[in-house]
Amino acid sequence: MDIDIAELARTAGVTSRTLRHYDAIGLLRPARTGPDGRRRYGEAELLRLQHILVLRELDVPLGTVASIVDTDDPALTADLLRDHHAALLARSARLATLAATVELTLDHLEKGTPMTAPDMFEGFDQSRYEPEARGRWGDDAVDRSHAAWAGLGAGGREAHLAEHAQIAAGIAGHAAAGTSPDDAAVQALVARHHAWVSAFWTPGRDAYRGLGEMYVEDPRFRKTYEKFGEGTAELLRAAIRIFADSLPD
Repeated sequence: MDIDIAELARTAGVTSRTLRHYDAIGLLRPARTGPDGRRRYGEAELLRLQHILVLRELDVPLGTVASIVDTDDPALTADLLRDHHAALLARSARLATLAATVELTLDHLEKGTPMTAPDMFEGFDQSRYEPEARGRWGDDAVDRSHAAWAGLGAGGREAHLAEHAQIAAGIAGHAAAGTSPDDAAVQALVARHHAWVSAFWTPGRDAYRGLGEMYVEDPRFRKTYEKFGEGTAELLRAAIRIFADSLPD
């Protein structure tokens, strides 16, 4: 693989000026300079540029990008890319929710389909639910949750959201296939779900069962799971009922 700066700019969707700037600041050096004076890039440089562009998509400041991509350890690079992949999946899930909200709004405006106020803000900041959460679980629990969320950092928060999306998608796939809630694969996903919840609050047997019930009975939570596929909330609830038996009171 050996391409010049113009071809790389076209392929990667950046400008030649950007590539020259990356060279000037030592972020992306070309593999060599051709007889015609053009910068030329090989596979290693293309992989490095891909990593740089992924980080830029995640809004990582340019000054921080170099410290992340400057590693000669392929295993570490792969681990970093897994984290970035999780963050991109989380962003994708959120954007998909926002896209569905906009689509619903268009139908509301053009076809007169019903739309509630909560529908209009699905996928946006969820802080509007905080008063209800404080009333249901208490100030201490909500404050601890906020502190834990802040402590994750931007990358940790993206990864946390991505994990939830992967779990929900997995449950949805089993719901579509008619898998039993006591199936080992379903129970493994529920174990991940319990661990995901426990990042902020560790529910015991009854509390976790109650959470499962809420996923079905509360329309807002039900909608969160049903967007992954019909029957997702019900299968998750049924599987939680089984998994909860292994939890302490």
